[in-house]
Amino acid sequence: MELLHHVEKIFQLVVQWGVLSLECTGVATLLITTLKTIWSCIHRDPKVRLTLAKGIALALEFKLGGEVLRTVIVREWSELAILGAIILLRGALTLLIHWEIKTEEANLD
Repeated sequence: MELLHHVEKIFQLVVQWGVLSLECTGVATLLITTLKTIWSCIHRDPKVRLTLAKGIALALEFKLGGEVLRTVIVREWSELAILGAIILLRGALTLLIHWEIKTEEANLD
């Protein structure tokens, strides 16, 4: 029984590190995209909106991955409901951004 308890603690630690890694990657992606977008604005690149939208979509995918991974260690229904709402909102944002990307690509062609 004690071995099972240790394995569970190790599993929780691995999941928490995975969540942290995905969240940090999402934040870093968004920051790098922001810097690229500012640079593109200064140089008047016509694809600046497309670059920003793609970067935000990628950052959201990492953040969404972190939320999905976080559901593995949820212990209460209230936490699961909150995570479910966050996942739905981030999923909706991702769909809207992908629609914006398609629209922007069509406008550039």
